[in-house]
Amino acid sequence: MYLAQDPTLDDFGKDPWWLILIKILAAFVFAVLATLLGVWFERRVVARMAQRPGLNQVGPFGLLQTLADGLKMAFKEDILPKAADKVVYFFAPTISTICAVTALSVVPFGPMVSIFGTRTPLQVTDVPVAVLVLLACSSMGVYGVVLGGWASGSTYPLLGGLRSSAQMISYEVAMGLSIVAVFMTAGTMSTSGIVAAQAGSDRSWDGLGFDLHAPGWYALLLLPSFIIFFIATVGETNRAPFDLPEAESELVAGFMTEYSSLKFALFMLSEYVSMVTMSAVTTTLFLGGWRAPWPLTLWSGANSGWWPLLWFAAKVILLVFVFVWLRGTLPRLRYDQFMRFGWKVLLPINLLWILALSGLRSIDHWQTRDRTIAIGAVVVVLLAVVLLWPNRKPQPQPTLEEQVRNRPHGSFPLPPMDLQVPPSPRLTRTVAEREPANIGSGAGADEKEEV
Repeated sequence: MYLAQDPTLDDFGKDPWWLILIKILAAFVFAVLATLLGVWFERRVVARMAQRPGLNQVGPFGLLQTLADGLKMAFKEDILPKAADKVVYFFAPTISTICAVTALSVVPFGPMVSIFGTRTPLQVTDVPVAVLVLLACSSMGVYGVVLGGWASGSTYPLLGGLRSSAQMISYEVAMGLSIVAVFMTAGTMSTSGIVAAQAGSDRSWDGLGFDLHAPGWYALLLLPSFIIFFIATVGETNRAPFDLPEAESELVAGFMTEYSSLKFALFMLSEYVSMVTMSAVTTTLFLGGWRAPWPLTLWSGANSGWWPLLWFAAKVILLVFVFVWLRGTLPRLRYDQFMRFGWKVLLPINLLWILALSGLRSIDHWQTRDRTIAIGAVVVVLLAVVLLWPNRKPQPQPTLEEQVRNRPHGSFPLPPMDLQVPPSPRLTRTVAEREPANIGSGAGADEKEEV
């Protein structure tokens, strides 16, 4: 039973054309403004972490610095490499940006509201498989990076594009399995339905196949899925410490090396839009969406009207801060460490968690409290296994003498291990000639030493 302010799938597809245009424009403006403020927010937070003042010259608190940087990029010379595929080189940045913005179309920003006398949900649209739309947008966004690296006609951009494709394959699997736990618990793949399933004790729901009171945010009930999903989003958005497709110390900005002017700005825009979009998706799937947190729910009007838009924005800003916090704190991983972490750590833990959750769901005679306690016990056991897993100490390396003694019979003969190379006679004579020059003091000695 949904509350009056909870939108359902039946509430979509009935808006007039002008209201649909307003919603689409609002989602686009939200993405652009969030990008401008996200760049400013990141630079200010990282400067604070490094005990620097940060942006404080252009506009109040440096708020207009990002706008000034964007205008500077727009008027820079647009350079096209000779070996570039001109068509693909031009469209690659737009693919990444469009996919990042499109994902916002199925994200619920609030409940049912009244806009110019028309009652409508604060969401562009919703479909029964909205979660798959989010996955599709996330997967398609990597095509812009891969094609941009390939179309540049250069080695380093190509390596960055290939890294991004391997990175997407590795972490898309972990992300998809985390979402499986969400819609298996909520009983729906509709984003508005998932938000409604996290409503708390104010309504009953059919989340695990029977009637019970919702346990609240899935970030608590499905803690392993939440942690793995957020780690996968950091890898999907190419953010530090997983920014390997554009590693400055290895690939000289990677897939963006040959881009300039507005095309470079579009790639930067897509990165920050993806960061904001994935923060909004994480809020929707695990943090109750637009619903107010517990202390605010004591107020009866917290989840009605336009107030939920404020709670949603606060949760998104909090997750964006975590993105920035990771960048300012953790060093970049090596590529083999990054791939090993995705395939050998995240994927097995996610599979075990899904198996345990499926087993709990299949037990029909358990009550709500019993299931919640069992899920919490499984979470605690998984965390204990991860934290207490014994680290294998590296075996001590044999000494050089031991390696010589263990060489197989008939090996190539080695010179004596105590062979000492005598010093160069020329070097000895030069040092002896310079020693008298260091005796004494005054300008003459200094000048002779400089010569």
